[in-house]
Amino acid sequence: MKTIVRLLYMIVFLSGSFISYGQEISVSGKVTSGSDGSILPGASVLIKGTTTGVPTDAEGNYAIKVPSPQSVLVFSMIGMTAQEIPVGTQTTINVALVEDAKALGEVVVIGYGTASKRDLTGSIVTIKGAEIADKPSANPITSLQGKVAGLSVVNSGRPGEEPDVRIRGTNSINGVKPVYIVDGILNDNINFINPADIESIEVLKDPSSLAIFGVRGANGAIAVTTKKAKAGQLNVNFNSSVGIKQVADRISMTNAAQFKELYNEQLSNQGSAPYNYTNWTGDTDWQDQIFQNGFLNYNNISISGATEKNRFYMGIGTVQEEGIIKHEKYGKLTLNINDELQVNKNLKFGITFSGYRATPFGDKKKNVGGAILAAPIAPVFNDQYGLYHTLPDFQRAQVYNPLVDVELQKRTEILREYRAVGSIYGELTFLKDLTFRASLYADYGFNTIRNYQPLVNVYNPEIVGEDKTDAVVRQTIVNQKQNIFPKLQQDYLLTYKKAFGDHDLTVLGGITTYYRGFEETSSTVRQGSSFPIPNDPRFWYTDNVGDAATRTGAGSAWESATFSYLGRILYNYKGKYLVNASYRKDGSSAFLGKGRWQDFGAVGLGWVVSEEDFFKNQSVFDYLKVKGSYGVLGNQNIDDKYRYPAYPTLTAANSGVFGENIVAGLQNEYIADPNLHWEKVLAYEGGVEFNMLKNRLSFEANYYNKLTKDILVLVPGIAGTIPGLSNLGEVRNHGFEFAATWNQDVTDDFSYSISGNLTTINNKVQKLSTKGYDIINGASRTTEGFPIGYFWGYVHDGIYQSEAEFIKSPVSSIGEVSPGDIKYKDVNGDGFITEADRTLIGNPTPDFTYGASVSAKYKGFDVGVDLNGVYGNEIFRQWNRSTFAQFNYQTERMGRWNGPGTSNWEPVLNTSRANNYLPSSYWIEDGSFFRIRNVQLGYNFTSQTLKSLRLKSLRLYVNAQNLKTFTNSTGFTPEIGGNTTAFGVDNGTYPVPVIYTFGINLNF
Repeated sequence: MKTIVRLLYMIVFLSGSFISYGQEISVSGKVTSGSDGSILPGASVLIKGTTTGVPTDAEGNYAIKVPSPQSVLVFSMIGMTAQEIPVGTQTTINVALVEDAKALGEVVVIGYGTASKRDLTGSIVTIKGAEIADKPSANPITSLQGKVAGLSVVNSGRPGEEPDVRIRGTNSINGVKPVYIVDGILNDNINFINPADIESIEVLKDPSSLAIFGVRGANGAIAVTTKKAKAGQLNVNFNSSVGIKQVADRISMTNAAQFKELYNEQLSNQGSAPYNYTNWTGDTDWQDQIFQNGFLNYNNISISGATEKNRFYMGIGTVQEEGIIKHEKYGKLTLNINDELQVNKNLKFGITFSGYRATPFGDKKKNVGGAILAAPIAPVFNDQYGLYHTLPDFQRAQVYNPLVDVELQKRTEILREYRAVGSIYGELTFLKDLTFRASLYADYGFNTIRNYQPLVNVYNPEIVGEDKTDAVVRQTIVNQKQNIFPKLQQDYLLTYKKAFGDHDLTVLGGITTYYRGFEETSSTVRQGSSFPIPNDPRFWYTDNVGDAATRTGAGSAWESATFSYLGRILYNYKGKYLVNASYRKDGSSAFLGKGRWQDFGAVGLGWVVSEEDFFKNQSVFDYLKVKGSYGVLGNQNIDDKYRYPAYPTLTAANSGVFGENIVAGLQNEYIADPNLHWEKVLAYEGGVEFNMLKNRLSFEANYYNKLTKDILVLVPGIAGTIPGLSNLGEVRNHGFEFAATWNQDVTDDFSYSISGNLTTINNKVQKLSTKGYDIINGASRTTEGFPIGYFWGYVHDGIYQSEAEFIKSPVSSIGEVSPGDIKYKDVNGDGFITEADRTLIGNPTPDFTYGASVSAKYKGFDVGVDLNGVYGNEIFRQWNRSTFAQFNYQTERMGRWNGPGTSNWEPVLNTSRANNYLPSSYWIEDGSFFRIRNVQLGYNFTSQTLKSLRLKSLRLYVNAQNLKTFTNSTGFTPEIGGNTTAFGVDNGTYPVPVIYTFGINLNF
């Protein structure tokens, strides 16, 4: 560690980022708020005329050395009026800063620039980097769950997995991802960013904020600003956390005795002979066998420094994290550098760089399916043969012993991801009010994958003869794959900023280009006739092992580009009448003719009522703003199948015979509408923001309404003709967002904060294609007049208890039924149970989502609790809805029907009764949940202790994540994502574990 710190100091010194401190006079004191006396951590204390300064610590204290009694200290903080105080003979200077209504206010990141939050007309939520830096997460977006109204984050428990992120609902059948912007560069994910290097995250939701992104704005935007050096400071920060994770909520499955009871009864119901359990005397909990308490360790170190001319920051982070399935390991190394050189007062240059190397899970991810499907009567291992035990014949072809995958195929894949994301920019200010900025961004990703299929032998007691070895996998295979994905972006922006009298005007204009591509090659080889490929990574290359005759290769590639013009006007009059207007014209390589160029734009208006004279005499509201916006946004972030919508791929067609030659025929996959273009969203919102009770209470409410038009949809062919592709679909999302925060400093030693948010969501497909056209994906369906991806099936209306009840009930035309079978509801009332009785049985989109946070500080102690939940959505349980094999039973099946009156929900045990396995409300579960998302207790050491340790700050903390989830669902987690038209389907979803960590954070 000492070597690393010395190296970092040397880099900063070589970049010119060193600060000279005088030794003559030591001055210390405390900075507080003049309105209520609360402490102000992070306030700036600067020696006037220099860049030498310090920030106040967590208790508002500071200490600085000044060169002479003639020195003047400048005390400042955003939103406060700065104060200048001569030092003279004083050694203690306490300052109370007062709020400045005309101050810039909170600065937030918007598209292609920044602006004061008070001047904006839309909905932008800022999350400070400190709120997520000490939470255990390899992907920073996972820590935003429950913190932002309108933002849905569905996390996976698998380390490094990208979450399912949706902003204000599911906008399209073709794609839902928001656009990510990291220090100006547009991207599809931010896996390469270390949470500890983040200064802030802005979530942009409304049309006036998003129209500037053109074809990438429809699904919302998440802007990430990484840390920069602060003027007058030399900081070295180190933080580290260690912890364990474990599965808290397991699926309740039958044990051996229960399984035998149910299976014997099922065989009897099916008219089969009893099963012979002679060789199947185990009582195995397969979940115990595959799960582990995973270890994790996060380490981050950063150094930053600034002089009058130069600002430099560098951060290094490492992640080592085990999964909750044995032998799962995830590793990550990140490097973040940015440096800015101020050549003179009018010209500056800068660079940014983010490097990433990870070893994530690849094609051979471990899954939980085997552990919940495998029969508990099978033993785990046979000591005599030294082999894992096979499973019974009634499931052997469909399910392996779960340990075959976990143990015998462990560490048989090597996946490495590399990423380099950087930029270089120059900024020139001229004619006083004009600023020109040119930026070149590059993003280069490179992945390599090598995996190996070993020979697999298991013990099978049913083999006749002395040798009970059963070869499950008889041939070794090596697969090798490499891919690259380069991206290039250029921005040329001219900004005019002028304040004159009561008017404040900012005008932005520019052009931007964006290119992205992808190339992949893959190869596979199988072993020779008698020589298996060794289980050794040195041989996992397809060019020098195996049978050359079996070697195959494949490849794919694509590229796309856009060229855009953009402009924006921000205007306010007297700080109370606000206008935000933006325009963008995008040209895309994916289309032809008129569809190649599209126009997008938005207008937002705001009225700061609290700035009006008639509002000055009241004492309730400190700030009140009414706002609204309307805009047209674009969506190109759609599935890969429509990467080139105007250029359909060729598919096999009828062959032609020419003499003695048979020539394979090809045809277009679909007929492209000549006017095809990207989808667009017509969006509007209205809202109100206010602060009251001396700014203790802040509140924001918004109504949003988004109509996605021109969705790319296939038009079915007629009488054997091929289908067409056209801009036909329409989807509407609308609802309300509410967010409130209460902050109060009760005494100098005690303060607390309470915040909460709630979002309602109403999703409906208004038009799809031709009448009656459905998108069917298993039990999920997308149909005009219904929500996207709703669950379609029959309504469970009880269990047939007897022949007499069967005779009295509507006649079933969908299959044979008997007592003990599920009785379905006659939805259309025609006296028959037919396919026409299928209806909406569940909706994966919740009625509303919510989150809350409570935090408190007392002297050096702090505690924080984050909560989140969803309500009103359903889950379709798919993992045990199969008749192809006999799987283990959920314990709920112990309450099955086995005679009149025994159950009116769980059907008879009989897999030959197809009626009971149809998609129906029997397989629907309540997806609502409430989760204690995060609990943290920390301690900041006092200034006296820090002085003795020669530290600026030192904090210790303990953290518990996903501490408890309250839910009625039976799976590992109620949190289930998916794609645009099939989400909320539980196929044996990977558990979201409880994670306990201990951490340290220090600055020196």
